[in-house]
Amino acid sequence: MLEYKGLKIEWLGHACFKIKDDFVVYIDPFKIKKDRADVILITHEHFDHCSLEDIEKIWHEGTKIIASTQCKDILKPGWDVKFMRPGDKITVKGLAVEAVPAYNIGKKFHPKADEKLGYVVEVDGVRIYHAGDTDLIPEMSSLKNIDIALLPVGGTYTMNAEEAAKAASTIKPKIAIPMHYGSIVGSREDAEKFKSLVKTRVEFG
Repeated sequence: MLEYKGLKIEWLGHACFKIKDDFVVYIDPFKIKKDRADVILITHEHFDHCSLEDIEKIWHEGTKIIASTQCKDILKPGWDVKFMRPGDKITVKGLAVEAVPAYNIGKKFHPKADEKLGYVVEVDGVRIYHAGDTDLIPEMSSLKNIDIALLPVGGTYTMNAEEAAKAASTIKPKIAIPMHYGSIVGSREDAEKFKSLVKTRVEFG
């Protein structure tokens, strides 16, 4: 677990993170334990990111869900959901959320036209970028003042370690955390390789 300026940021495997301040935020919950989330962010509809089973483990009355539009047919009616597209912004429970593009270049898994998402979230002045399932894309150069970047390194469906290292060089976060490895695709070796290529501070479990 990383502690940064009062925030606790924990990688729970694959693309899932838990961010804890005065409230609890989950991003792409997958194969997690039962808990209570105040806010849940879902990047896109694929089963390892929009897992109904895992969302139900952390949902309670009052939970706010923010998701890409492809998740409409998966999430339960009656849940408090805000569907977002790239460029949309919302503030909920003190958490400022900006939806940003996430897509593949030269791969078929995450077309740009689908409008799958990454997120920039800001809480207590700390800006965290969760890249979602993406390749190294031009829009990353527009990201500013990122404290912590959560970047996929597993390859196949996303960036590999080398591409993620280039993304880190472009974004220039204070801390980078590799993700999207060790479950479906990729291994700890990808995270280690990413760390060896990145000049900025890298943290991972």
